[in-house]
Amino acid sequence: MDRLLLLMTTTTYRAGAFLDAARRLNIPVVVGSDCPQVLAAANPGGTLTVNFLESDEGSRTITEFAGQYPIQAVIAADDDGVILAAEASAALGLPYNSVEAVSAARNKYRMREVLAEAGIPTPRFRRISADENPGDVAPPVPFPCVLKPLSLSASRGVIRADNSEQFIAAFHRIVAILRRPELAAQGGELGREILVETFLPGVEVAVEGLLSKGRLRVLAIYDKPDPLNGPFFEETIYVTPSCLPTATQEKIVAHTAEAVKALGLWHGPIHAELRVNDQGPWVLEIAPRSIGGLCSRTLRFGDGISLEELILRHALRLEAESFERERQAAGVMMIPIPHGGILREVRGEAVAESVAGVEEIRITIPLGQEVVPVPEGARYLGFIFARGESPEGVEAALREAHRRLTFVITPDREDPEEKLESLSAERGHRADRRIATAG
Repeated sequence: MDRLLLLMTTTTYRAGAFLDAARRLNIPVVVGSDCPQVLAAANPGGTLTVNFLESDEGSRTITEFAGQYPIQAVIAADDDGVILAAEASAALGLPYNSVEAVSAARNKYRMREVLAEAGIPTPRFRRISADENPGDVAPPVPFPCVLKPLSLSASRGVIRADNSEQFIAAFHRIVAILRRPELAAQGGELGREILVETFLPGVEVAVEGLLSKGRLRVLAIYDKPDPLNGPFFEETIYVTPSCLPTATQEKIVAHTAEAVKALGLWHGPIHAELRVNDQGPWVLEIAPRSIGGLCSRTLRFGDGISLEELILRHALRLEAESFERERQAAGVMMIPIPHGGILREVRGEAVAESVAGVEEIRITIPLGQEVVPVPEGARYLGFIFARGESPEGVEAALREAHRRLTFVITPDREDPEEKLESLSAERGHRADRRIATAG
């Protein structure tokens, strides 16, 4: 019996959605993880421990496994597994992106090089080493600029600098992040390099798509209504369908297709991030995987199938009734962390979930755990999901639900009530700044 190999690390949010989709399709799944599964012995052929950091070794493990348990498709749930999925698919003769294309998409600097060589508009950029003296390289591009670690994702370590002093401070902050033990062991060569590029003003959008032998089918365009101007770039709200003019959306799709072709991506899901300003769309990133976190819950297709089911059907060459997204607008708020500390309590969940249009609030960090905001952090407090008749209504519902939530976050041993007052005041200041920025 042919199986689907699903590559996922133990830190992924995506396991449940993909496994649920496989159960709906009655497809046997092999979970390929970076750690041994507790019940592996009770499920022979259902789990596999693979090396995500050394993709050559991981690919050999997969091909040996496939000799006993045939595999029909390989899917990576997150960024961590896309290169391994490409190598294993090539070894097994399965449709997928090439290792070269996936590697270029995963390397922010190489992606910039490829797009520039293809004549696709790109900001001025330069790569610098974390071992350099920032005073010797500043300013490598005109200010304002953005510094990005090559090995990280989800806005982690991304910082804007408007002058040399801010550039040097941002450089040292990113180096400190990259030298954290849990990252230093995983980053490899990319973990010692930083991309510096000119800051692009404008609104930001995300594109969710599916490639079939080089042909891009756009599944959704998300607006990001909160301005992302720095100094950090914490994402909050995604809403679809986009409210941008049709002509602008067509340009976004065209630029995404050009970037995908230039990178050599050919088959499977893609997630793109773009900036749009008076000069048109600019591709920020192209990832050879589907949207991250729990955000895929905003997407339903045809008679209500999930994004994950659509991806599995595509990988297994099964027909899908429709690739059209449902008519209702939908959105998600990735709940931001206002400041670091210990999450003590979440108040107001029931009241927030009673907001018209809100479908679910999922808090994903357990009480008693440390929370770390960007640029050092890589997690959100949770997710708010909403649906409605219009994108504007969905956005309003998400903001109102968030307004009704209170997060008690304290340094260790600090009184929760005192910190609650501080948090409420800080939230008010943040709202004032957001309104001023938007205006």
